[in-house]
Amino acid sequence: MSQIAIRAAGRDDAPLIHRFIRELAAYERAEHLVEADAQALALSLFAPDSPARAVIGAVDGRPAGFAVYFFSYSTWQGRRGLYLEDLYVSPEQRGSGLGRALLAHLAGIAEASGCGRFEWSVLDWNEPAIRFYESLGAAPQREWVRYRLANAAIARVAGL
Repeated sequence: MSQIAIRAAGRDDAPLIHRFIRELAAYERAEHLVEADAQALALSLFAPDSPARAVIGAVDGRPAGFAVYFFSYSTWQGRRGLYLEDLYVSPEQRGSGLGRALLAHLAGIAEASGCGRFEWSVLDWNEPAIRFYESLGAAPQREWVRYRLANAAIARVAGL
């Protein structure tokens, strides 16, 4: 049986997190969209005012995955929520229990922080992830459609 450990990530983990991000992007067929490098992650993710936090998951003492999250806010609930930005487990460790352990760890943070929601997004074609999330009791929010402004669109709207 594998030994799983989860710890808070620190600035020295930026190269490892960057590697995991690139692997995740390749899996999601979007490696060409990764703009950040390890130095940018070190400066932004671990800045004192960063809204995001990260954890590293290890199997038998070897880093095998990560999660990045931040706190959101629900006006309807009048309390914070936890939003999972990214979760990744290395292919060779899928099925080891690390993904479940990472989600359980974050659910514990959400519960301890008084969060009313723990949310994330998943690509509609990622059936293994969808089945996994639904096996935990997570339910898709089909009535909401996510929108995004990025890069030049942000500047354009800001200039209206």
